[in-house]
Amino acid sequence: MNSKYALITGASSGIGLEIAKSLAKRNFNLVLTSRSEETLKELSREISKNFSVKVDFISSDLSKKEAPKQLYDFCKNKGYQIEILVNNAGFAIPGSFDQTPMEEEERFIRVLGIAVISLCKQFIKDMLERGRGRIMIISSVAAFAPPSSIQTLYGPIKTFMNRFSEGLNLNYNHKGITSTAVCPGYTITNFHTASGVQNEMDSVPSFMKKEAKQVAEEAVKATLKGKKICVPSITFKVIVFLLKIIPHGLFSLVSGFLAPGRYQKNS
Repeated sequence: MNSKYALITGASSGIGLEIAKSLAKRNFNLVLTSRSEETLKELSREISKNFSVKVDFISSDLSKKEAPKQLYDFCKNKGYQIEILVNNAGFAIPGSFDQTPMEEEERFIRVLGIAVISLCKQFIKDMLERGRGRIMIISSVAAFAPPSSIQTLYGPIKTFMNRFSEGLNLNYNHKGITSTAVCPGYTITNFHTASGVQNEMDSVPSFMKKEAKQVAEEAVKATLKGKKICVPSITFKVIVFLLKIIPHGLFSLVSGFLAPGRYQKNS
């Protein structure tokens, strides 16, 4: 009997959905979660039928303080041993920092930061008991880039998540638990429309736009191998390398082409 389970947040679309399919292809049973219960119900049926694995789901809003504990209790009560924890849920805030309400900033930090920490804290205890476990944290190339003139908190929280992932590896790698920070670049999903930056995405050169399926496949392979960091695609591996060695002051010379709208000074 196959007892391997993976829990995936933000699983109803985009990278999260493709990660679910990639893991199901590898014979992992799944627990899918997002805010959309009807979508999760349909996807669970579809993935279970297509890949012959067990798929369960639970609707959850990770901006709520109690949500991570509810997800853990759901899996515990059902007897699901989570071998892979995929922290994928996220969003971005459209509009200028000075015009967004603090409540929205707090919601953002909770979904992309605090909920990730809480889920890891919940599930890592069981992983320690079993002596094995894999954690995936969907970060971003923005973690390596200079501060952006849009979505002020997005890059900083992703940088924080990378450091958090490094800390998990430092403390638990020798105990059989690894954490992989996945840092995709521009990925074709509904994220940009939902975040109010679709115009900027439309202006990005086509060679820099990657399919969610490609990102997910590289992410899963890296996580199963226990890699500390994964930058999907050769394109963004090169860009991240350059970001590490080129002074940020010089980045503005090419930013208008590579990242339209993100590094122009606001008047």
